Amino acid sequence: MAVLVIADHDGAHLRDTTLKTIAAAQKLSSDIDVLVYGEASAVAAQAAAAEGVRKVLTAESAELKADIAEAISALIVSVAGGYDVVAVPATASGKNFAPRVAAVLDVAIISDVVEVVDASTFVHPIYAGNALETVKTSDAKRVITVRPTAFKAVAASGGSASVEGVAVPAVTLKTRFVSDEKVVSDRPELGSAKVIVSGGRALGSADEFKGVLEPLADKLGAAVGASRAAVDAGYAPNDYQVGQTGKVVAPNLYIAIGISGAIQHLAGMKDSKVIVAINKDPEAPIFQIADYGLVEDYKTAIPALTKALG
Repeated sequence: MAVLVIADHDGAHLRDTTLKTIAAAQKLSSDIDVLVYGEASAVAAQAAAAEGVRKVLTAESAELKADIAEAISALIVSVAGGYDVVAVPATASGKNFAPRVAAVLDVAIISDVVEVVDASTFVHPIYAGNALETVKTSDAKRVITVRPTAFKAVAASGGSASVEGVAVPAVTLKTRFVSDEKVVSDRPELGSAKVIVSGGRALGSADEFKGVLEPLADKLGAAVGASRAAVDAGYAPNDYQVGQTGKVVAPNLYIAIGISGAIQHLAGMKDSKVIVAINKDPEAPIFQIADYGLVEDYKTAIPALTKALG
């Protein structure tokens, strides 16, 4: 059995979501290849050094660099013939093109895998994480997306895989790349941060996010997150959103400030190692999963905590 892992990267660095997807793939086979598309040259060497990788395939084009799903899915399908499993990190990009790959290959996609039981049996969450479903597929070829927070990353060094280029298939695209606007921050990336300070609708404004949460995050070297309600209200940008329709995170420390704990939010952060909840409502559902809870108004608690940190 051979597995093709699709690399997640920013054009210069291989993200640890890829290393975690390789870890999931190792539960299926020792024959693991990694496909790096887009700006591949710098990232390919990093993928080749990852533990357990047999070979790295590279493909470059303007459409792949722009992360256009039609182009990416066509590329994957063109090389998928030699593989039994296509494993994709369950990122926003991966969730965009993986279903296209499965549809073209005429197989069912198995999404958000958190456990590999055997070569055809996988476990994934359903009902916003309230239940785990075990799925057994009879498809000869499997397309899965892997929830990175469920697996421990393989070592980023020690491997010595070969690198080879593959042809980029010609595709008539219905999508045109216009622009890419990225938020530049000195803080850690939300998806890989070890500490996250997250705020909810109770903060009431974007100014409160900036004036109350950000100083605490800076003291802790933390990323800033937000509930969907806070994002929908315009208090925080979309890339801050944690939850079922946002990012799934599992930091060592998650501090939830003014977040009631709707099930959609809990689905994105309940696997955090330590959860601290600060809310003035003692009946807030967030306290049911919190390791530590403080029933107090954030306007009093957070400035005091920030000051105590020096």
